[in-house]
Amino acid sequence: MKNDKKLNELLLSWENTYKKGQLTLWIFMALQESKKYVDEIKNFIEKKSDGTISCEEQSLYRAFKKSYIIAFASINNIFDNKNQSSVYYNKNYTQESFNYFQQRTLYFGMQLRF
Repeated sequence: MKNDKKLNELLLSWENTYKKGQLTLWIFMALQESKKYVDEIKNFIEKKSDGTISCEEQSLYRAFKKSYIIAFASINNIFDNKNQSSVYYNKNYTQESFNYFQQRTLYFGMQLRF
């Protein structure tokens, strides 16, 4: 009897933790349809999960604070100058050739966390 109670408490704790982990997914599913207020998101989650998942507004706000999108761009050698990294000479130093740094480079990206 005592072991059954502990087992049920453990399973309930695990189930609640699992549902909290799924909250962000449910939020994005709700927002995919249209813009919604927190109360509308809460109702969407309860309706679509057939009442198996319910959450407090505070939990939704906490989930929003964890999500972010970061966009970045990096441009090197914007004027495309031929900057010399080193000079090479032939054996008698009558001719020289140059090794150049990389020319213009552009990097774009985005990081999404949810």
